[in-house]
Amino acid sequence: MEELIELLSEVKEDVDFENETALIDDGILDSFDILQIISTLNEEYDISIPASEIIPDNFNSAKSLYDMVQRLVEE
Repeated sequence: MEELIELLSEVKEDVDFENETALIDDGILDSFDILQIISTLNEEYDISIPASEIIPDNFNSAKSLYDMVQRLVEE
């Protein structure tokens, strides 16, 4: 989880990824940020995030992103 938070912080430095739980709902992340996060996660974790996973619930917090990555790594 710490590694993921570091990666997210590289994409968007001014966000408290450890505590924020409404990254999408509060407009903290925009579509460009999401594309950068997807690209970073695909590269770092050797996964492919399908369009069906690109939903607000999976991107609202570092925890939800972590859970999605774990699911995809196991597939």
